[in-house]
Amino acid sequence: MLDVRRLRLLRELALRGTLAEVAEALSFSPSSVSQQLSVLEKEAGVELLRKVGRRVQLTPQAEILVARTAELLDVLERAEADLAASLSTVTGTVRVAVFQSAALALLPGALSGMRLRYPEVRVEMAQTEPERALYETWIREFDLVVAEQYPGHAAAHHPDLDRRELVADAIRLAVPPEGPWSGITALEQARELPWVMEPRGAASRHWDEQLCRRAGFEPDVRYETADLQAQTRLVASGHAVALMPDLMWTAAPSPCRLIALPGGPRRTVFTSVRGSSARRPAILAVRQALEEVAAELSARMEPGAPA
Repeated sequence: MLDVRRLRLLRELALRGTLAEVAEALSFSPSSVSQQLSVLEKEAGVELLRKVGRRVQLTPQAEILVARTAELLDVLERAEADLAASLSTVTGTVRVAVFQSAALALLPGALSGMRLRYPEVRVEMAQTEPERALYETWIREFDLVVAEQYPGHAAAHHPDLDRRELVADAIRLAVPPEGPWSGITALEQARELPWVMEPRGAASRHWDEQLCRRAGFEPDVRYETADLQAQTRLVASGHAVALMPDLMWTAAPSPCRLIALPGGPRRTVFTSVRGSSARRPAILAVRQALEEVAAELSARMEPGAPA
């Protein structure tokens, strides 16, 4: 009989690529992972791994086991969800991945609602870049992800991850409230100014650059940071301009002057969970709490003006 825990190690190796990464993700030592996979080879009676230089490569037989292991983990997760749904009390731990502006705007209210209605549910949150968070939710690092999608820039799709929209917020040009740039009224007028954007590779960075290029200029990106609060400080203090989503201003008024963009582009914020765990009551409760907070924020955010 094949051991499920060892099969999971094999799948993790297929997903992560190296024994060291598997060991780090699962809090094992690399030698322990290697030993367990050797035992799995004996159980399977076939070669599963081949050395290629300093790395290991999965054999075709290992790939078959990896595919079946994914199915097996789905079945087990569905069984756990059904078992939890049969109980009268909602309990358990829900691991949530979220990006910064959603963490600031949505998480505090959602956690307050969970503490009031479901005090026995433990919610763990990690701030993670959306593209990576979607992948890590698919491979079972997280139970629920709050991710984003920019206009014309589709977020990555992974098998068995659903999507439910939380909120759509406008994206605007943020400029200093006073000083020599305070008179700017259009994106084209920012062509000669210093910009602050997220690091390369982020969906927002790609979208920002494309918007500027369609407006006829290459942005002078002098400052890079994934921290939108740091971006806000740079703009408000007169050192840069930026493209910012309205969700940033739901807790307090913007310290920057916000200028509408042509066509009124809006970013979509959504949640995703695996289909095999979607019915687990604790996950359903967290998702509902997020949706309730998002609905309140949407009602406060007018389509044509900053929140």
